[in-house]
Amino acid sequence: MDLLNTLVDKGLRRELPTREEALAVLATSDDDLLDVVAAAGKVRRHWFGRRVKLNYLVNLKSGLCPEDCSYCSQRLGSKADILKYTWLKPGEASEAAAAGLAGGAKRVCLVASGRGPTDRDVDRVSETIKTIKEQNEGVEVCACLGLLSDGQAERLREAGADAYNHNLNTSEGTYGDITTTHTYADRVDTVQKAHGAGLSACSGLIAGMGESDEDLVNVVFSLRELDPDSVPVNFLIPFEGTPLGKEWNLTPQRCLRILAMVRFVCPDVEVRIAGGREVHLRTMQPLALNLANSIFLGDYLTSEGQAGKADLEMIADAGFEVEGTGEITLPEHRVTAGGGGCGSHAEPGCGSHAEAGCGSVCGSHEGQDVCGAAAESAPGTESAAAVNEPRTDLVAVRRRGAGTDLAPNA
Repeated sequence: MDLLNTLVDKGLRRELPTREEALAVLATSDDDLLDVVAAAGKVRRHWFGRRVKLNYLVNLKSGLCPEDCSYCSQRLGSKADILKYTWLKPGEASEAAAAGLAGGAKRVCLVASGRGPTDRDVDRVSETIKTIKEQNEGVEVCACLGLLSDGQAERLREAGADAYNHNLNTSEGTYGDITTTHTYADRVDTVQKAHGAGLSACSGLIAGMGESDEDLVNVVFSLRELDPDSVPVNFLIPFEGTPLGKEWNLTPQRCLRILAMVRFVCPDVEVRIAGGREVHLRTMQPLALNLANSIFLGDYLTSEGQAGKADLEMIADAGFEVEGTGEITLPEHRVTAGGGGCGSHAEPGCGSHAEAGCGSVCGSHEGQDVCGAAAESAPGTESAAAVNEPRTDLVAVRRRGAGTDLAPNA
């Protein structure tokens, strides 16, 4: 297929595809899907080999968020039966992080619900970062605390944070339909603040909230322009009790096409499969490793994920290997370009990024994740009516790990 040959050549040169080419990837048929995966896999292996970076989420403060993000189980007015608790103490957070690191995670993403941190919150998180780093040599730490005020990113960096995650989630044109308590521009500003402070910027998307293919391409092109080191791709987890609780627009094939499109547009960045992979990719998860070079281990912020042991077995069975602590995540040209770079080096303070760890459901008020939904049913795309029945049985509220007395899933 000429399209795929062109996209591979561009990906190997780090050349931006056209919007028409990106849209064409989303419109490919199921008959061409394996060819799409194989082509994007060439780009992924060129820049990242067969390494898979593992990240681990620690929800520092769960629920009771004043923002109204429609996709989030922690939102204002949410009736989702999730865990609700206030700030974990530094020792508690470090203990939670240790479980993920013991399971093979290289990065810890510290997330807290809310519009954004107060200066006291930054002090609290800074102490947690220092505690985790003192107890776990070589660990990367990403913070996900919402909208940042002037000077806060610098303070997190001084405390030892490597990265900051704040997802754009959807296109600028549709953002107001999803959230009204802050703007798309607010999110862009926070990503730029993190980048400017020397933190590795991590910013991604949620697909499947009713947006069109054009919206998906627009947000990914906006991310390319922001140039984060890490791009988490979230697949919506439709929680009962949230405005998007009835949105079941995804198929495994659709998710694979979205991941491939992201890889072609952002060929040399850490593409992370974030929240919702178990719900929407299901048995196709191993195939997605040919497109993304990073995943979350175990559970998410408010929902349960695949068992950590199963994640490791999946990676090995698919012929991939877990990225070690001493290995550099990003290609050399991104490491030497300045700005820290997500996972650019194994040294603490490297500025790596992520859902920097976060990506998946990381953003302070980002709870769930999504995979793109088809807009109009063009040939080769799935309309909402053609999608499989909703798999509500796969949506499980997290009842273990941080904020509970039960051992985490790592």
